[in-house]
Amino acid sequence: MFDKVKQLANLKKMRDQAMAIQKQLAQEEIELSEDNIRILISGDQKIKLLEIDGLTNERVVEMINKAIKKSQEVAARKLAEMSGGLSGILKGQGPLGG
Repeated sequence: MFDKVKQLANLKKMRDQAMAIQKQLAQEEIELSEDNIRILISGDQKIKLLEIDGLTNERVVEMINKAIKKSQEVAARKLAEMSGGLSGILKGQGPLGG
């Protein structure tokens, strides 16, 4: 019983750490400019600006962000399948794996 409580506490700690990292990444910005193309992307992989020859198109930015989000969802699903989900992550971690 105590192991399950400890598992939950550790999972909450890991989740809180992941959320803090995600917030930090959202604040980061990476900007690249080359050949009259400028792109600004956040550390959490969201396109903030796409400018080509001085012109921007918000619809294109929205579609790129949707595509990135979908690819991240696919990757997360594949990783969950490979690891056996949360139970797969917990296995092999000593007393946490039960």
